Amino acid sequence: MEFPITDLLDKENCTQWIIEHFHPNGFGCPVCQVGVDQARKFRTTKRSQLTVYRCQQCQAAYNLYTGTVFQQHHLTPMQVLLLVRGVLKGEPATILSAELGINYPTVLRLRHDLQANAEQLQPETPLLDDETETDEMFQNAGEKRV
Repeated sequence: MEFPITDLLDKENCTQWIIEHFHPNGFGCPVCQVGVDQARKFRTTKRSQLTVYRCQQCQAAYNLYTGTVFQQHHLTPMQVLLLVRGVLKGEPATILSAELGINYPTVLRLRHDLQANAEQLQPETPLLDDETETDEMFQNAGEKRV
């Protein structure tokens, strides 16, 4: 049985989360950097139901995913949020694909893009601790041996 979890999420809350985390300097025109308050609503996309804005300064068109790994993908904000959540939890791409209704190659490509971006944000400096601990979660494929 498949459980449509995307039906339980609020579009506005998901949109706000995406703005906060993917546009930390503010959501606006990617060309001239003016805020979305200086743009007009141009249209709404069919599949993802995203508002496309037209900048009144430079006439560039943009939406919530412009400049992110989700650009040119027709995902709803709920699908994006649940995909990011699944990637962070380490869920397999096959399960994410089935649960979110996104084809497997797209999920795999987005997972790799998200992981590559996260890797670029890792600090270059070594850890300050003299000792570190690791989790044995994947050791011996799940079973502990005595």
